[in-house]
Amino acid sequence: MVKVEDQEVRVVEGGGRAGGVRMGDSQVTIKLTCDEALVLSHWLEKLQMTDLSRVVDDPAVWAPIHRIVGTLDKALPELFASNYDQQLEAARQRLRPED
Repeated sequence: MVKVEDQEVRVVEGGGRAGGVRMGDSQVTIKLTCDEALVLSHWLEKLQMTDLSRVVDDPAVWAPIHRIVGTLDKALPELFASNYDQQLEAARQRLRPED
């Protein structure tokens, strides 16, 4: 599930296992600013276009990576904006620590 709330993107996913016991309907909520979501989305898309086996040595990690990318794609209309590159660079600049 994706929720966009006042300049914040919330990614809510369910399922998973902990200690060999199925976690069932438990959920993890990740809160990102729109800038964080945009920069992360771009990086994850680049990651998916690489040979993932060189970066991710456990195939179990691929499913959540693909799920997060799909969730961010739904939450970020900026991805399809004509000025996407400018929005991405502006988000990067805002997120970079000042020297």
